[in-house]
Amino acid sequence: MKIDPNLKNLDDLFPSDFTEDQKAQAKTLFLKNLSLEAHKFYGGKMQTVPKCGIYSLNWFNVWYTPGVSKISTTIRDNNDTSFSLSNRGNLVAVVSDSTRVLGDGDCTPPGGLGVMEGKAMIMKYLGGVDAVPLCIDSKGKDGKNDPDKIIEFVKMVQHSFGAVNLEDISQPNCFKVLDELREACDIPVWHDDAQGTACVTLAGLINALKLAGKKMSDAKIVLLGAGASNTTIARLILTDGGDPSKMVIFDSKGSLHTGREDIKNDPRNYRKWELCEQTNPNKVATMEEAMAGADVLIALSTPGPDTVKREWIRSMAEKSIVFVCANPVPEIWPYAAKEEGAFIVATGRGDFPNQVNNSVCFPGILKGALLVRARKITDGMAIRCAHSIADFSEKRGITPDNIIATMEETEVFAQEAADVAMEAIKEGVARVELTRDEVYRRAKEDIEAARALVEDMKKLGHIPEPPAEMLEAALAKAISEVK
Repeated sequence: MKIDPNLKNLDDLFPSDFTEDQKAQAKTLFLKNLSLEAHKFYGGKMQTVPKCGIYSLNWFNVWYTPGVSKISTTIRDNNDTSFSLSNRGNLVAVVSDSTRVLGDGDCTPPGGLGVMEGKAMIMKYLGGVDAVPLCIDSKGKDGKNDPDKIIEFVKMVQHSFGAVNLEDISQPNCFKVLDELREACDIPVWHDDAQGTACVTLAGLINALKLAGKKMSDAKIVLLGAGASNTTIARLILTDGGDPSKMVIFDSKGSLHTGREDIKNDPRNYRKWELCEQTNPNKVATMEEAMAGADVLIALSTPGPDTVKREWIRSMAEKSIVFVCANPVPEIWPYAAKEEGAFIVATGRGDFPNQVNNSVCFPGILKGALLVRARKITDGMAIRCAHSIADFSEKRGITPDNIIATMEETEVFAQEAADVAMEAIKEGVARVELTRDEVYRRAKEDIEAARALVEDMKKLGHIPEPPAEMLEAALAKAISEVK
């Protein structure tokens, strides 16, 4: 079978006698197999190229010595000029100690490079933002991961970047790292697994509730998993109108409530303890009890497909909303959740309907923050971004299988950037003030230029098309593994 490298509809690739479960398994295996071979073929995903012209060898004397001395002294006398006289104003550091890489756990520092390069690629293609992956060793002399080492590293490198994107740092270290760096650094430091996932989840939830005819303040919400993502999701939902008395959160040891002495007595878990104090006043103890009559399930926990039980979905309220966003395999397959009565099902994957993935958020929010040279990304900016995504999606039309904009919709990122920038100015964390139209125009131009650059490189052969044999071999291997 000749496979189109555009990979529009993966379901069409598999034998017609495959069950839904076999198709879902085969898709995951195919994407993993293809990923390995494609990374080998290209030698990774990112490269560095000049953004200026070299018209003769004399231009090296302009871009480097002796001309560049004027740049050094100008920035020395006013550090803020580094944002306009270098690429700093459009450059993000993607920092990770690789201790919680997707669903694969601790992958060692270099093991996170595939994901961090992926973040950099997405930032460039979707947001017109340059990024550098920096995977670091956070282990102390005792062999344990030390959050203070990450904090110190980011403080040291912040002067080369316009923003820092923290990624795949295990809890509870991730909470301390983010909270301390947000205050200590003079550029935005945000944790994409936390604020980014929370932002896009809130956006999807806003539109899902609209379609279900329900209000945020009335919804009974269950969250399975209490890591960086779900604890921040809970915080943003509550800030945006959710009722804490109708929210129950579960970690690996049970539900969160004021009786959880193990959380209270560990100062590293201060974020989880805040939620223990706010939510689940009736101390609901089991998933079975919590899910009975629940309107919403948001799961970011152990990859499935059997982490979330069919009977839990069956016991939910009418027009229930199920977000199962574990990677690489959702906590329950979408078809199974639908069979048990779920009205709307979302996952973190692009090969199923309703991808609730932070890739729809972080390129736009970072672009907006960079354009106004924000000093931080606040929860208010993340919530504003969520509503920007939800509003854009609603205006172009939403359905139960299409609740949120996708990465293909270029304009959503420019709109996010503009709305986030306005919120940064409103909250007083922006260094420069631009109009909404100025931010929107500049963001859209940069995004279109980044996409055009990739297309031009493909046309000119600087980026070769993946060989058909590679795709066919990956597919054949996946089918044989499932059979």
